[in-house]
Amino acid sequence: MIEKQRVYPYIPNSDPGTREAMLRETGVRSVEELLKDIPDALRMKGKMNLPEALPAEADLKRHVEGILARNITAEECLSFLGAGCYNHHVPAAVDEIIGRSEFLTAYAGEPYEDHGRFQALFEYQSMMAELLDFEVCNVPTYDGSQAAGTSLRMASRITKRGKVLLAGNMNPDRLRVVRTYLDPVLVYEKISWSQETGLIDLDDLGSRLSSDVAAVYFENPSYLGGIEYRGEEIAGMAHEAGALLVVGVDPSSLGVIQPPSRYGADIACGDIQPLGIHMNYGGGGGGFISTKGDPVFVEEYPSRLFGIAPTSEGEWGFGDVAWERTSFANRETAKEFVGTHAALWGIAAAVYLASMGPKGMADLGEVIIQRSLYARKVMNSLPGVSTERLSNVCFKEFVADFSGTGKTVAWINSELLKRGIFGGKDLSGDFPELGQSALYCVTEKVSRQDIDRLVSVLEEIIG
Repeated sequence: MIEKQRVYPYIPNSDPGTREAMLRETGVRSVEELLKDIPDALRMKGKMNLPEALPAEADLKRHVEGILARNITAEECLSFLGAGCYNHHVPAAVDEIIGRSEFLTAYAGEPYEDHGRFQALFEYQSMMAELLDFEVCNVPTYDGSQAAGTSLRMASRITKRGKVLLAGNMNPDRLRVVRTYLDPVLVYEKISWSQETGLIDLDDLGSRLSSDVAAVYFENPSYLGGIEYRGEEIAGMAHEAGALLVVGVDPSSLGVIQPPSRYGADIACGDIQPLGIHMNYGGGGGGFISTKGDPVFVEEYPSRLFGIAPTSEGEWGFGDVAWERTSFANRETAKEFVGTHAALWGIAAAVYLASMGPKGMADLGEVIIQRSLYARKVMNSLPGVSTERLSNVCFKEFVADFSGTGKTVAWINSELLKRGIFGGKDLSGDFPELGQSALYCVTEKVSRQDIDRLVSVLEEIIG
């Protein structure tokens, strides 16, 4: 008996007739023939263990809604999670503007479909460059991790060197992405960090600097929350060895902390998620790269840069700067391939920055640092808990060591969740040297009353 081929309404070209017509057009006898280059040992022979399809739209909708209903969000629970994705307030104007059709549905802002997108992204670049005190900022990349990897590859092309030094206290998820970006062309070494201060070890940095190092990379604030106050010294060490300094920075900190350009960084990069972008699962991020206006640096940007220029009609227009730099213009000979950019999130960040202004960004930074200091102080008073394991000054995240309680972070977090609280990110896997420690995050959405509630519940849990 011949099994009837199923047509799936949500899978293109699953109709047998359509598939046969495509095979005839391409001169191929079967789909299997298209897959012959895949080694047989890697081919899956049986059927996938999947449930029966739901052909009715109503059934599919009910099924997906049932899955989504199991989610617990930071709107329902009090959250102290950060570690790269932050629960900041998003002004209503941001969602309203990026939901407009000329922004939401325009693919990449080409001239034939542009209804202000070029200008909006030019304004985004301008405000980001002002925030970072640099002259150039790109249209957003996918996220901050890609921005870091691209920045280091830019540094390699500029210096014509093949090694980079990465701070050992950097975001471990970012490190995994950066390693992937570096793998084809660069090698890396990790710089040790002090388990007393939480900051990078300058002696170890000095011992690793050599004539083959293209760049030194660290994050400020670091993944563990510490503010690196020795930026000028690190920049001096890197430059003396002929290397560039690349700094990953949280833009929400720049209302109260000097931008990397002020202490000698050649390239600043990071994620714009803190600037008006909601937390999303698997999306909602964009990366920035910023430098001085030196053509040597500008020519090494693989991503799009929008500029302003007079038109032949006597008006001002917005468009790509040095288009020939990009892989859009040079597919085979591009320095680095760039695909679709996270341009919509750049517009979200532009609306956020325009809404906040310089005073708003300063107020934001002050509120965050004050509340995080308060949280660190009151949590340190709990029996068996230490928030002074690392002595550095922190911005919005800090390490809380629960080793003295005799309980694991995983158990504490499960008990907190039962009481409607997301505890800090468990560090015991990525940083086992810190014991049973967690990374706690305090944004402007966390009030003093929220912190007092956390401390009260922790006191109850740990006894």
